[in-house]
Amino acid sequence: MGCYRGGSISAEPRINDRIRVPEVRLVGPSGEQVGIVPLAKALELAQEYDLDLVEVAASARPPVCKLMDYGKFKYESAMKAREARKNQAHTVIKEMKLRPKIDPHDYDTKKGHVVRFLKAGDKVKITIMFRGREQSRPELGFRLLQRLASDVEELGFIESNPKQDGRNMIMVLGPHKKKTEAMAEAREAQAARKAEREGGKQSAPAEAPVDEAQADEAQAENPSEA
Repeated sequence: MGCYRGGSISAEPRINDRIRVPEVRLVGPSGEQVGIVPLAKALELAQEYDLDLVEVAASARPPVCKLMDYGKFKYESAMKAREARKNQAHTVIKEMKLRPKIDPHDYDTKKGHVVRFLKAGDKVKITIMFRGREQSRPELGFRLLQRLASDVEELGFIESNPKQDGRNMIMVLGPHKKKTEAMAEAREAQAARKAEREGGKQSAPAEAPVDEAQADEAQAENPSEA
């Protein structure tokens, strides 16, 4: 492979002949501590191993350098960063607001939304909004949050316990399923429904003669109805 010659990008570490110090604390390819060696010796070892000499701790005295395949290291780092961004994008927090004295119908509606969010693998922030004298009855909000958590415990868990936040009380529910699992299940269900619809269309013509035959038999058994 030979020594890597990269462009001078400030965000990247110094490598090979861009390192300008008399000696370095060298780390081997497997993470073993080689010790403090002259820069020329470290570069010589990099050539022997067909690797790059990469400065990994520039502020140390002397700087710490490691022998590695810098091109492979950059590629793997980029893939890890991409995967982290992908997972982060999947993390969604939905919000549901309730009043402490909510009527049963509204409660069922709100609970249905929470169920749908948790099934989709999303977190749900539940906010109880107090008004006027309701602020002196925080236990009403606490009991409501506990009731909701109990009603959806098969789908989610309390990730953040109820806590007072000004005039509101907040609780966060986390889904048992990961977002990726929920998305995969949704795709499978959609594919199954599509296959079922297509199967129904294909079988419809074949079922028509059977229905006519059954009608003829029924007329033969009951000629007065004909």
